Parts: sequence; structure tokens; C-alpha cells
Amino acid sequence: MSATAALVWSVGALVIIWGGYPLGLLIASAVPRRGRDHDFGDGVSAAARRPNVTVIIATREPAAIVRKRVNDALASDYPAESLDVVVTVDHQHPGLVDEIGALPARARVVIGDAPGGKASALNAGVRAATGDVLVFTDSYQEFAPDAVRRVAVAAFADDVGAASGNLALENVSPRAPIGMYWRYEVWLRMLEARVASVVGVFGPFWAMRRALWVPLPAGLILDDVYTPMRLVLGGKRVTIVPSALATELRNPTPTQEYRRKVRTLTGVLQLCAWLPGVLTPWRNPVWLQFVFHKLLRLLTAYLVLFAVIAAGVIAVRSLPGSAWMVLLGAALVALVVAAARPRVGRRLGGAIASIVTLQAAVVVAAYNGLRGRWNVWHR
Repeated sequence: MSATAALVWSVGALVIIWGGYPLGLLIASAVPRRGRDHDFGDGVSAAARRPNVTVIIATREPAAIVRKRVNDALASDYPAESLDVVVTVDHQHPGLVDEIGALPARARVVIGDAPGGKASALNAGVRAATGDVLVFTDSYQEFAPDAVRRVAVAAFADDVGAASGNLALENVSPRAPIGMYWRYEVWLRMLEARVASVVGVFGPFWAMRRALWVPLPAGLILDDVYTPMRLVLGGKRVTIVPSALATELRNPTPTQEYRRKVRTLTGVLQLCAWLPGVLTPWRNPVWLQFVFHKLLRLLTAYLVLFAVIAAGVIAVRSLPGSAWMVLLGAALVALVVAAARPRVGRRLGGAIASIVTLQAAVVVAAYNGLRGRWNVWHR
């Protein structure tokens, strides 16, 4: 294959994965579908019903953070008599129970199952839950006052298996690479919900009916994709409620974001091995969405690399020496500007670091998947 053909194919594949797929969803979402109003508004037939809700917080974070999270969940505008909280402490951190100490009357602490990890903690938390609807969250978020009510009502609808809340990144600039990617991700999931079902939920904030819960296998990485896809395979819908808003309080560094991406992308490969029905078109009603949203994205780093190499080969072959001098001069000017204006340099360096580390995460995740290395949890 010639360098020009390699460049065209690589860029074309990237455009289809990141642009063509959303465009297809946008066109498909324009087709009216009955029974989907509750995804994006308050007009829900179940709105008159107020199921009992248990908020489950699986954690191994410091006690002060956990107590603050519990108080925030209980501050919801949901009726107090119908809302409680279960804190599940990771089995590997039992001392955290004593550190947390006494909690408000509507909250209690349990120990996660052995051998530890989030999936085992969630299993213990669900066993201790009393609510008809389970709302799952993490330790570093804050709920809008009406968030629990909105996501619980959506999850209680007859045809819905799970409902994802919305997640805002408080300390991330909308113009930063992570911020732009996150806005794209939320928009994409909204389109998926309009067409059929969301491929996974936002792990820090989602809900489902307790009657639909099935215990998770120990060592599972992506509970927020495994359970929703299991429900989809069983004929249920998974939706998103953008008006049910939680705010992520952490400001991830490039290193933290890299580790998170390695974990989540490795989890996608684990999901394919542990829930193989997602790979079968006649079993998975959102097979096309799963392939584009979860699998083809794993090719991004390789496609970018091929495109860069092909473009470099073409440039070496076609550009005269004078053009190379112009490019070199432009690069030097950019470096001088970045050095003279540290703020610009930090932004540029941060953007480059984010892009490089996120693509490196794809390669590391593929290596983990080939080795069957699923123990990738890091703080």
C-alpha cells in the first residue's frame, strides 16, 4: 500500500469512528419513537410514584470524604422516608469502618465481599439495600438537589433496565482536551439513548431496579458497562437523564486520566471475554453501537500512528528543502512563544500530554487484554 493510500485509509477510518458514527446516530434519532419522552424530560408516567431508593457508595477513600458524600446524598430533595444510604467499604480496607464512625440514622456501613475490589463491594452493598431502586455513586461527586429523584423515576419506568445520570466535570476547562472529549461523550450517549440504548452508564451516577440486579463476578472492572449490557441482552433499555446532574469534584492529572483510561479500556476487553453475547449481532440489539463506541475506538492510537507515518513519508518525498526550512522556522517560533508566555506553554504542553497519554492507554489496554491481565486497579 502506498503512503498516500495509507494516509487516506487511516484518516478515513478515524473520521468514520469519531464523526460518521455520531452523524448516523443524529440522523436515526430524528425518527420519532414512542415511549422515549422520559429520557430527556420530566413527563414520566412513573413520576407520581416514589419508589424507595437506596444510594450505594462503594469506597476505600478517606473517612472525611465518605462522610461528606453521605451527607450530600441524604440532602437530596427526595422524600426522606423513602431514601437511605449504604456505604460499602472495600474488603481490603476494613479499618475504614471505624474511621468513618457514626453516620446519620438513614445511613449505614457494610464491609465488601472478599477478595475485595469494587464489584465485590457492590455485591455486598446491594444485599444490604432495602430500596426498590438502587442509585450507585462514588466518593468524589455532589448531587444536584433533584438528581436522585430524576434518575430514580427514569429507572423505575417499565421498559428501562438502567438509567444513567449526567456527570459534569467541575475543575476541567471546557477547552481542555479532557473537557472537549467529555462534552462529546455526553452528547454521544444522549444520541444513543434516543435511538435505542446507551452503551454503558456513567459509573459515578446511575440507577436500576433492585429486582433486576444479578451479583457481579469478582474482579470485574466495568460494572457500569457489564450490568447495563446484561440488561440490554435481556431485552431492557438503558437510558440517560441529562437533567439528573452530578458534579465530579476531582481535577484529574494526565497521569490519573491515563490510569483511568487504561483501566476502562482493559475493562472493555474483559467484558468481551466475560460477557461474549455483546459480540453477537443477533443477541445484542445495540451491537453496532457497541462495536463503534467500545471496540473500534481501540484502533484510534494505531490509526493515528499510521496516519502520522504516512504523512511523514509523503512530506519527505514531496517537500523541497526550502519548505522544510519554513516548517522548522515555524516550530522554533512556536517554542519561543511558549517559553516567553509560560501560560501558553503550560496549556500547549498539557494538551500534548493529554493526547499522548490517552492514546498510549489504548496500547497498554490491548496488551493487558492479550495477556488476560485484569487486575489493573490503581488509585
